[in-house]
Amino acid sequence: MLSNANQEWALDFLHDVLAAGRNIRVLSVVDAFTRECLALEVDTGFASRRVTRVLDEIIAARGLPQAIRCDNGPELSSRHFLAWALEWKIELRHIQPGKPTQNAHVESFHGRLREECLRVSWFMNRFDARRKVTNWKTEYNEQRPHSSLGYRTPAELARAVLTPSYGKDVGSAHLENAVGVSHFATAPAAG
Repeated sequence: MLSNANQEWALDFLHDVLAAGRNIRVLSVVDAFTRECLALEVDTGFASRRVTRVLDEIIAARGLPQAIRCDNGPELSSRHFLAWALEWKIELRHIQPGKPTQNAHVESFHGRLREECLRVSWFMNRFDARRKVTNWKTEYNEQRPHSSLGYRTPAELARAVLTPSYGKDVGSAHLENAVGVSHFATAPAAG
């Protein structure tokens, strides 16, 4: 049972097609507790180094997750991705092949993304797709309350649980969420 932000991030890919017929993929990263969409990246393909670069950007802004739930795709089971997770001491929770329901948080999110953005949008090119997907992400995170979050938006819940509310640290970042601070001797400093 999840009880705080950054306990588990759910990661997966969606597929769609541009107006010219070219395939695109959408990398999505969702915090399983706050339901906040941390990343939606659109491109024609993703190597594992690109995936870890996106995750590094999220970590720099938000702090380390304890675990990442994902499938066993080549980008997420490569030596590079496994070494990256080991270096940051992030537990990888790979789901069983053919069992997408084991990554239910991201699958539920994908259902909304498909219905409300991908199926109703005509993407002229990658840049158009990125713009429309980013606008949808902003609306999803900041303007849409969720009943499961006590009718708060994912961004509101994330701010509430990631912001200290007591003691002398009010208004400043906790060390575990500080940008540019490496907590491990082998981990690269962010920033």
